[in-house]
Amino acid sequence: MKRLIICAAVLLAGAFAANAQHNDGGISAEMLERISQSYTGSAEQRAVKNALASNSIATLAINADNLAMCDTHFSHRVKTKGITDQKSSGRCWLFTGLNVLRAKMIEKYDLPAMEFSQNYNSFYDLLEKSNLFLQAIIDTRELPLDDRKVDWLLKNPIGDGGQFTGVSNLIMKYGVVPKEAMPETYQSNSTTQMGMILKLKLREWALELRGLKETKAMKRKEEMLSEVYRILVECLGVPPTEFEWARYDKQGNLVSKKSYTPKSFYEEYIGEDLEHNYIMVMNDPSREYGKVYEIEYDRHVYDGENWLYVNLPIERVKELAIASIKDNTAMYFSCDVGKFLDRKKGTLDVANFDYASLFGTEFGMDKRERIQTYASGSSHAMTLIAVDLDEAGVPRKWMVENSWGAASGWQGNLIMTDEWFEEYMFRVVVEKKYVPEDILKMLEQEPILLPSWDPMFAPEE
Repeated sequence: MKRLIICAAVLLAGAFAANAQHNDGGISAEMLERISQSYTGSAEQRAVKNALASNSIATLAINADNLAMCDTHFSHRVKTKGITDQKSSGRCWLFTGLNVLRAKMIEKYDLPAMEFSQNYNSFYDLLEKSNLFLQAIIDTRELPLDDRKVDWLLKNPIGDGGQFTGVSNLIMKYGVVPKEAMPETYQSNSTTQMGMILKLKLREWALELRGLKETKAMKRKEEMLSEVYRILVECLGVPPTEFEWARYDKQGNLVSKKSYTPKSFYEEYIGEDLEHNYIMVMNDPSREYGKVYEIEYDRHVYDGENWLYVNLPIERVKELAIASIKDNTAMYFSCDVGKFLDRKKGTLDVANFDYASLFGTEFGMDKRERIQTYASGSSHAMTLIAVDLDEAGVPRKWMVENSWGAASGWQGNLIMTDEWFEEYMFRVVVEKKYVPEDILKMLEQEPILLPSWDPMFAPEE
């Protein structure tokens, strides 16, 4: 009996000790008193509090010393025509990839204007992503539901965001069509509700597939994809398998008019091997430079390949980008667009907003630390089209063609300082002919496989 009492006392003392230890990490009344005294209610603090009560942080943090619009002259600029608009969708990656190809086609054939159908490729993107998810569920059905990979799949069944790997795989598989062959619909321009319906069905089907043997699961998957196809047709329209297109010159004269399939149209007017003619380079100072990285499930097509990224110092990325722009070739470009963006002027400049002075504190993390702490990552893709070099060939500023409409930014474009480029640019896709041999040789390495939940590779929207 005495032994039981002693054991109980020891356990109780341990519980009290554990509780005391837990309380030591909490906010005590004494700590709260000390913390609250840090706000003195000075005239400066009251002025900031009053201003924040009825104004946005961004409005109050505007740097008055940087209000003037920057110089819009660029020493080197790719010839482009027209601005696209992704509306309320996360298809920036697709608009960007098609805009790179559009600029080439307009220049090569001296067209007055031209735009590819984003809706056409979006249709197959969502169908392929549905298959990618369902097949991944079949492949992992022996793993427990709370396995990290299964958990990630269920959290991310589908979306309309993506990467350049989607551009390359989808176009090489399905081709392209001009916009008039499959125009936008309400659902393609505003994808939230369609995405919600597809996610709900895919998650429901995932539970069903996990309980089936492989042969039956594969047959059931095809039935599920038939239902996805029907939903996509109802939302986006029927993707054309053949269409007629007339090409006119700048004077409005008919040059040619004939029938095409989506693949024959691509072959005639573009004809590039997107899967082998380009490399993606990134600047991620949180990882070793000179290495090749591969992201699991970083693809849009199950039978495609994960995209490979070569990690390079920022100076090498600039070298490739400048070479491409000088040769009148636009590039797929991705960055953390929300940082220090002045939407009215259309500029990306670390001097646009002075958050430090507004809140009386410092924000001291560098690019590496921001990546490591999830404070920064690639969020948006645009088309890199211009650089302004000084007399020594050093970049002063850059410009991208955006896909937020012609009324957004500066004539539909965003201008970024070179300092902003260094801090918030992450990836550029470059044709291999602009890449030096030493970087191309890096692709011979065995890639380092990173998990699909790596923060640097969230879909760009």
